[in-house]
Amino acid sequence: MDLILFGAPGAGKGTQGALLAARYGLQRLSTGDLLRDALGRGTPLGFEAKKFMDAGELVPDDVILGLVREVMESSDAAGFIFDGFPRTVAQADGLAALMERLGRSLDAVVVLDVDDETLVQRLAGRLSCPSCQAVYSQFAEPPQVPGKCDACGASLVQREDDRPDTVRRRLAVYREQTAPLIRHYRALPAPVHVIDGARPVDAVQMELRTLLEQ
Repeated sequence: MDLILFGAPGAGKGTQGALLAARYGLQRLSTGDLLRDALGRGTPLGFEAKKFMDAGELVPDDVILGLVREVMESSDAAGFIFDGFPRTVAQADGLAALMERLGRSLDAVVVLDVDDETLVQRLAGRLSCPSCQAVYSQFAEPPQVPGKCDACGASLVQREDDRPDTVRRRLAVYREQTAPLIRHYRALPAPVHVIDGARPVDAVQMELRTLLEQ
């Protein structure tokens, strides 16, 4: 099973993707995670990406697709969940060509739909661990000890891009970039499912499983 999971910042892609990956033996691929891993390991593609990041430029599509290709070629997972990737139609075309070379095909595209005001509230209450990257919600999934990471004990912080004014700008960019992608995938064979991501995590997960197991 190979699927794409779209959703605005705060829609729950990471949470839902991790649950699906664990249930079905899939590997979740997030470009942010791939970049951090490649940078941490000092790989050639990681070094190439760092040059653009240090210059404040977007990492080119061919570098991003190269990172995805490396993982897909070396993984023994039963399939992949592309979390928030591709971000552009050009990346979508590149991913399609890569999957064809690997003899794989896309099974579904799932869009987690959440209204902007709910997303702003969610992200304004989000706390991140600067050490192990764990994420908590002050409202839905708070840490056991206020302000401390359950996993490593580090002090939690609110990221600059989770502040309300920044969140609204991020949401506007997401809407602008993702609408063409959804239209793109609606013209292709794999089904596109839009589900209500504003509900509790368990309710969203159950609907996802029902859709994927049909």
